[in-house]
Amino acid sequence: MQEEINQRTVAISISASKMSARVLQSVLRKFLTEYQNRKNNKQMKSYRGKQTLKQLIKSDATLSNIEITDENIKSFEKSAKKYGIDYALKKDKSQNPPKYIVFFKGKDLDVITNAFEDYTKKVIKKKPSIRKLLVKLKEKAKSINKDKERNKDQDLSL
Repeated sequence: MQEEINQRTVAISISASKMSARVLQSVLRKFLTEYQNRKNNKQMKSYRGKQTLKQLIKSDATLSNIEITDENIKSFEKSAKKYGIDYALKKDKSQNPPKYIVFFKGKDLDVITNAFEDYTKKVIKKKPSIRKLLVKLKEKAKSINKDKERNKDQDLSL
């Protein structure tokens, strides 16, 4: 409670021979413009969502990480955006297939767990692509047609 009061307290010193309403008004205007400039600068420096690792480190929070081997990282990014997680991705190209390392703030551990659960549900529920299914069905149809042709040839030779 005391800290909140201290943060809200502002000290302004004015040196004037005669305190008038105009002097007070000009001082308060200067104070408000300075206050808004500082507020805007602080908002510009705070990053949300996907960040670089340097930006995440600057937030002065303990970092945790998780390794992901999946190449389709976009679906994770959607889940992270949904849950409002501040994270950074690093791609480890030394391994084949490449491995992704997700860095996030340590205090977001419960939120990141929920985001990963959502992400895994989406990955598991994904249906196979229609093109892949068509290719498999074409191969199956060709093998069936070849068997029919063989049977006809055998019947004719008898």
